[in-house]
Amino acid sequence: MLKKIITGTIICLALPILVSCESANSTDDSASNTRTLTDAQGHKVEIPDNPQRIIAPYLEDYLIALDEKPLAQWTVGQGKVQEYLQEDLKDLPTINFDLPYEDVLDFEPDLLLIESDAMVEGGKYEEYEKIAPTYVVKNETNVSWEETLEDVGKVFNKQDKAQTVKEDYQKAVENGKEKLQDKIKGKSAAVIWVTNNSAFMVAQGRSSGRLLYEDLGFEIPKLTKEISEDAQADWEQVSLESLSQLDSDYLFLVNSDQSAAMFDDPLWENIPAVENNQLFEFGPESSWLYNGPIAYNQMLEDVKNSLK
Repeated sequence: MLKKIITGTIICLALPILVSCESANSTDDSASNTRTLTDAQGHKVEIPDNPQRIIAPYLEDYLIALDEKPLAQWTVGQGKVQEYLQEDLKDLPTINFDLPYEDVLDFEPDLLLIESDAMVEGGKYEEYEKIAPTYVVKNETNVSWEETLEDVGKVFNKQDKAQTVKEDYQKAVENGKEKLQDKIKGKSAAVIWVTNNSAFMVAQGRSSGRLLYEDLGFEIPKLTKEISEDAQADWEQVSLESLSQLDSDYLFLVNSDQSAAMFDDPLWENIPAVENNQLFEFGPESSWLYNGPIAYNQMLEDVKNSLK
């Protein structure tokens, strides 16, 4: 009897310790499943360690570069997707660019990555975070694709991979500059996008403008400098009259309107680069309208192939 009493007493005394240990183990397990990160808007977000159902519209370029695959891909309008990424995304369903609440809910994501502050205005962030952890990435106008990549890399705990992607791009740029040095030195270049019979020019520090002027070192045409002074977006509208005076040795055209009337206008033929057969044309399926490591690498290859 005494032995049973002693054994029972020991068990009773041990119970709080066992419960405490189980509690601690449970807390440790929980802590290892998520990490708390602060996003671009100051939200404290519990990020899953290994998210499997990711929605990250317009950030697919960054995900692919980091060997991650989203659950759905960005679209605007009927069937308009990022064509240059379709080798990796062709089998994925689409989700509209403005992330309708019901559509997000239907996909049952375990992580939402938001590419701009505008996407979560008007209380939308609070609605999204009810569905899944919601992280707004760095997206100010002066944020480079490298900074965005670093931020996305942090979310997936792939900072080393992000660093490798950046270094590989810089090596590709240096290789391109070396091969094209005779075509770049003292030469200017411009990029225009034609859509709905209207022309838009890329600003000097944005998208392909940054690639040409900062990375590769082409000279900046006067018209590009002028439209860049007050640029509020990557692309600024320019008149055909202005383009006819464009002092650019090379002109890269992103053509989203093959039947545009402006191409039959004599002013178009008067553009120096067109007149000198230094016009290089790409379709909307190319990466010239986008940002991200894959987009920049593809644009770089396009420039190298055009001028070789």
